[in-house]
Amino acid sequence: QVQLVESGGGLVQAGDSLRLSCVASGLTVSSAAMGWFRQAPGKEREFVAAMSWNAANIYYADSVKGRFSISGDNIKNTVYLQMNSLKPEDTAVYYCAAGAPSTFNTGTYSRQGAYRYWGRGTQVTVSS
Repeated sequence: QVQLVESGGGLVQAGDSLRLSCVASGLTVSSAAMGWFRQAPGKEREFVAAMSWNAANIYYADSVKGRFSISGDNIKNTVYLQMNSLKPEDTAVYYCAAGAPSTFNTGTYSRQGAYRYWGRGTQVTVSS
């Protein structure tokens, strides 16, 4: 059974940093595509970042490029999202997702449907 468990969310002020973690179990993460999505109140879930486990493919949404960084730890089976220079508009529930690595070949890494497994999310709130 695949499980993705996110942690690291919280309430911070604009300009602060947070690091989200996603621990994967029941999944061979070294062969998976890992992604982060977020959903703000009243909005649709949107793509944030994605990476292949060997880091050969890394992509970011334009809204977070230069501020967020996705990385992984093969030994800990964990993927991270380092978020710097946080803005109030980054407030959302952040979800970790895992899918087939072919999503990078097909260019579908930013689509929710490309990911089979999802965590329950962690809340990030950025105050102004």
